[in-house]
Amino acid sequence: MFTSLKNHFLIAMPSLMDPHFFRSVTYICEHTENGGIGIVINQPLANVRLGDILEQMGFRTNYPEISGRLVFNGGPVQKERGFILHSPESTWESTLKISDTISLSTSPDILKAIALNQGPTHTLIALGFAHWEAGQLEQEMSDNAWLYGPANVDILFHMAIETRWRAAAALMGVDVDRLSSDIGHA
Repeated sequence: MFTSLKNHFLIAMPSLMDPHFFRSVTYICEHTENGGIGIVINQPLANVRLGDILEQMGFRTNYPEISGRLVFNGGPVQKERGFILHSPESTWESTLKISDTISLSTSPDILKAIALNQGPTHTLIALGFAHWEAGQLEQEMSDNAWLYGPANVDILFHMAIETRWRAAAALMGVDVDRLSSDIGHA
């Protein structure tokens, strides 16, 4: 029986050594029997700030706090494409409402609004996304690569980046520091 993980966090187990997902928290935006997509929410890009992206798109901002915002490595697929997770006060040209508290937009109009300080109250901007083919995520979960649990807006938008992995696991009562990195099945 299929269970959708849409609007859930996927938390990498300590044994997951894939450099794209090591100690990652991925917000699942869509998950059907045909596969899933998500945005990694705890891997900021070292040398990219929102001002760099705005400038490349021809937008200017007069707000240093906006131009200095972090941009995240959202996953290994289409790393040149931008994705904005945000609070859903408005709808943009290309917006997917994921839940009552989180939407995903990909169109330039939201970036223009953000540059003018007229964007959503809460945003997380990422380049790239994670993608799983039909059955792939379910197989990875049965291989003990991931924990999962309901998403939390505070972790997504407000919590310090370095604490998100542990905090997302703690939502499910799991202390990842006490888990073994050895994998196996009983």
